[in-house]
Amino acid sequence: MAKLTTKTRKKIPTKEFALPGRRYPIEDKSHARNALSRVAQYGTPGEVSSVKTAVHKKYPEMGSDSDSQAKAMQNKMYGKKKK
Repeated sequence: MAKLTTKTRKKIPTKEFALPGRRYPIEDKSHARNALSRVAQYGTPGEVSSVKTAVHKKYPEMGSDSDSQAKAMQNKMYGKKKK
């Protein structure tokens, strides 16, 4: 994921953010994955749901509970073993 500078962030259209207030940019898949990760760490349950919905709407293969890549990352982070 490329570093998002203030200047670059200001150029992103408001519709390319998952939440009001220009929070959680999802203009590309890399930033969408990062938005899912960050909201899972720091967001409220309502924010998590909203970001997942916005990401899934823009990228149907991402943001759903069946997102195997996200689950694999969580398993790696939290040391869960595959069954």
